[in-house]
Amino acid sequence: MMEMVASGSEVVDSVEGGQESDEDIGPPLPPGFSKEEPSSQQDSDDDEGGNEEEEEEDVEDFDRRFPLSHEITLSHGSKPISALTLDPSGARVVTGGYDYNVRLWDFAGMDSTFKSFRTITPCQSHQISSVQYSNTGDTILVTSGSAQAKVMDRDGMEKMECPKGWPYIANMANTSGHIAMVNCGCWHPRIREHFLTCSNDGSLRVWDVNEKKKQLHVIKGRDKQGRKIAVNTCAYSRDGGLIAGALYDGSIQIWKNSSPFTRSQFQHFTAHTAGSETCSLCFSHDNHTLISRGGDNTLKLWDLRSFKRPVNVVTELDTFFSGTDCVFSPNEQVIMTGTSVKKGQGKGKLMFFDRELNEVYQLAVSDASVVRCIWHPKLNQIVVGCSDGQAKVYFSPKHSFRGAKLCANKKKRKKDISEISLNTRIITPHALPLFRDDEQQSLKRKREKARADPKISHKPDPPLHKGAGGRVGTGGSSIGAYVRKIAALERPVTVEKDVDPREALLKYAKKANEKPFWVTPAYTSTQPKVIFQEEESSEEED
Repeated sequence: MMEMVASGSEVVDSVEGGQESDEDIGPPLPPGFSKEEPSSQQDSDDDEGGNEEEEEEDVEDFDRRFPLSHEITLSHGSKPISALTLDPSGARVVTGGYDYNVRLWDFAGMDSTFKSFRTITPCQSHQISSVQYSNTGDTILVTSGSAQAKVMDRDGMEKMECPKGWPYIANMANTSGHIAMVNCGCWHPRIREHFLTCSNDGSLRVWDVNEKKKQLHVIKGRDKQGRKIAVNTCAYSRDGGLIAGALYDGSIQIWKNSSPFTRSQFQHFTAHTAGSETCSLCFSHDNHTLISRGGDNTLKLWDLRSFKRPVNVVTELDTFFSGTDCVFSPNEQVIMTGTSVKKGQGKGKLMFFDRELNEVYQLAVSDASVVRCIWHPKLNQIVVGCSDGQAKVYFSPKHSFRGAKLCANKKKRKKDISEISLNTRIITPHALPLFRDDEQQSLKRKREKARADPKISHKPDPPLHKGAGGRVGTGGSSIGAYVRKIAALERPVTVEKDVDPREALLKYAKKANEKPFWVTPAYTSTQPKVIFQEEESSEEED
């Protein structure tokens, strides 16, 4: 009885313990498992699911900020792309290169072959330095190694050519145009007819499309000592109130667009290394923030309110081309530029920085240098021009609009049977002889017929350097050669061997007296009477 009571007390204790935790109910767990394991496994699953969601959100956020997930390639040629532009609507791309050609691409009209619809050579044998669409998208400004910038319409037809100035005038304000290579050109952001150009002649010029004989304004670029110096690049502010120019001495000078341009309002003479070509200038929408890409492998951020020193600087950004771009993103929170590499020593990169010029991301584009780059605000697509002649368009299927998405998956259209021209012969036996087609002959028959024709089969005489076969050679420019040629062309006088030369000449004396033509009429009044010697007999001679 005592044992049973003891066991009963143990049962009571166990039941009381079971009231405290419901996990003890049921069969015991297998060896190697603990009571806390199911809950920990569930927590780990939840953590993994949460991490995956966070990763997806991060990828989504990155894809929204940088539309780089997909790309297409437009082949311009084999030489570097030195000029690149997109129209404001994002429907067309224009590329220009060192091969003197300008190619026009239409996203809506292209298929997966990505071929341009027009190729032109607007500036003959001059390398293209820049191209830019106007704000309305109806005109294109083209500058090149020539001193004359050109304006074309949307389809590449020339509308205007700037005049060339007189190169012997020292004062650039007195010439009607540039006299040296034009390095850059850009359109006014508010006035659709006005555009700006800069040149190696040390001047910036404001033009009007409707005024084809002369520029509107001339801005002289001067170094610290007041000497004329080349202007590498130029840019308008976003409201058109400021004009910025980067000079060959490394300085950046900014003028007010409403001033008489006698003196720059902002200037920094040591902005970049002297002698290096400053590649690009770009204003933000606040009109007081400026970024510059220098030939000294730097990227600098400036504030015009304190223009004495840059706000931030990035170094070791190699560039070998004078047209390397730097641009703002559409929300102006990211700054983009490209880097250059030597052949076989790495890949050209597309670099992304925040407003503090801290590196955010970099993308290896290709084995060639990155020269030109554009971040289109409407399409949210990035277009890059490389030194191997390839233009790459980066986009995101979710966060980009139109543009490259229109032609990325478009299959090549097959030609309809009606478009294929077959060289078929139409037989018309009852047609008039004038309208009958020539009978089709084999190639052998055509050759035999041509051989029988004396005109077609006649072999032309080869050129002569020396006279042969009665002909006089073309060589020789002396008076003796000319006389010999004339003498050979004239019909020679045949003289018999046994005829006395004196008698052969005197037989024309009677004709000369009756019909004088050359010398005798001029001396009729003063010429004495001609007396010839009479023949003597042979006896007198003996």
